[in-house]
Amino acid sequence: MNSIESMVTNLMSKVVDRRVFKTKEAIKTAFLELMSEKNIDQITIQNISDRANVGRRTIYDHYIDKYDLLDKLIEEHINDLSTLCESATELNFVEGNLIWFEYFEYNRSFFSTMLSSKGASVFREQFLVFVIKRLEREVDVTIGINQGLSKELILRFFGAAIVEIIETWITKGFSEPTEVIAEQVGVLLERNFQ
Repeated sequence: MNSIESMVTNLMSKVVDRRVFKTKEAIKTAFLELMSEKNIDQITIQNISDRANVGRRTIYDHYIDKYDLLDKLIEEHINDLSTLCESATELNFVEGNLIWFEYFEYNRSFFSTMLSSKGASVFREQFLVFVIKRLEREVDVTIGINQGLSKELILRFFGAAIVEIIETWITKGFSEPTEVIAEQVGVLLERNFQ
């Protein structure tokens, strides 16, 4: 292959990648909009296809069914949160929480839909498991304030509290600004995990 063919091939792959990205974004956006309107069981591939302005076959090229689409959406955001956590390992809880809450705010549409729709209980459970795993390395029941307590109980307690705070903040709102909520949650975590 000569250099011109190589450049054309490279350029075409970028165009195809961009089209695939735009198509997938349209499908995900349409799906989230539909989930905010009705239960996942009532959503059809045709509904998604119509809303995204793509063919049904296009959806099936990327996803097995609507549940696979939901799983991929959840996985995408959990992976993003995991990356944020890894990049914030040197930060304290207050600083780390601010990064999380900014991510939630930026992706409010996704989290609002996932935390308020009837068909998204699977997200809440996966999110709780994720939060618990992230807290696990912070809990020490051999010394300090948590000495002698059940590690599992502490993790469930704080994991559920964090998920509930985020759910309430996203779906109902708090009167305090995002930075204040993130800071106060961080302070509460620091008090109990040092």
